[in-house]
Amino acid sequence: MIHQNTKKLDNNQRILEFAKKTLELEGQSVLQLINYLDRSFSDAVELIYNSKGRVIVTGVGKSAIIANKIVATLNSTGTPAIFMHAADAIHGDLGLVQKDDIVLCISKSGDTPEIKVLIPFIKNSDNHLIGMTGNPKSFLGMQSDFVLRTSVEKEACPNDLAPTTSTTAQLAMGDAVAVSLLQLRSFSSSDFAKYHPGGALGKKLYLRVNDLSSQNEVPTVNPHTKLKDIILEMTDKRLGLTAVVEDSNLVGLITDGDLRRMLHNNPDLNQVKAMDIMSKSPKTIKGTEMAFAAKDIMEQFEISQLLVLNDNDKYCGVIHMHDLIREGLI
Repeated sequence: MIHQNTKKLDNNQRILEFAKKTLELEGQSVLQLINYLDRSFSDAVELIYNSKGRVIVTGVGKSAIIANKIVATLNSTGTPAIFMHAADAIHGDLGLVQKDDIVLCISKSGDTPEIKVLIPFIKNSDNHLIGMTGNPKSFLGMQSDFVLRTSVEKEACPNDLAPTTSTTAQLAMGDAVAVSLLQLRSFSSSDFAKYHPGGALGKKLYLRVNDLSSQNEVPTVNPHTKLKDIILEMTDKRLGLTAVVEDSNLVGLITDGDLRRMLHNNPDLNQVKAMDIMSKSPKTIKGTEMAFAAKDIMEQFEISQLLVLNDNDKYCGVIHMHDLIREGLI
């Protein structure tokens, strides 16, 4: 048993060492890319920025997978892009490339057979070619209008074979291109939301309080409403609360908790009115505020709902923590 435990500890230590060495190698390789940023990089980014067409990103093998990710990043940050597998391109998909498109070709060696067949067709079509390669003197490097150099000293794979460090470098260089373009376009958070409307990230950027509160009932009583009618209003509207409004002005809030605290005081229930049990300074939020701001207020004050006000500071609804949970904002 002692021998087994010792062996397990030894394996754990070895695994952690393998992982640390991998991350160190890849981290160093990414930092090394800074030294490869030159006029060719800036000219390539400016070419894409000024282009009327799309960026066609191509590659084979693991580079093709990286190309897919770069396409996704470009599209989500305002630069139209399409993935084209290099092997498929020379078997019919080359028709994807239109007149004003720019081709970004990714290859570690730059001498992959499919790439060497593809490049002459791109050049003959007068499309600009940007090469991302670890070997600027390769066929891809020499044929490209601009080169994004992604050379790495070695792969993290102990046999220096499996694409690991090299694909990490490609991915990082693709991000550098995308972020540079994003900055040139002054791409804002509201622009980002247009391309991400479905996920929680997009909802944080475009979903407003009104979008959620409008789906809820608007429980309302006046300061003189009797206890029975207060309970009926809260029950019918099913939000566990009601606003107290007088002359169209919000004057208070009654929650389930207020009712329970009131019962502990043993009052004459026939005489209890809304004004006797309401909280006089309820937390509110404007309907035009971002829904994510409601989350921050609720967490700050450890409450589960806010009363919503319109542009004239009049009570118009309720937003509940459950609304935020339902939309994936929490």
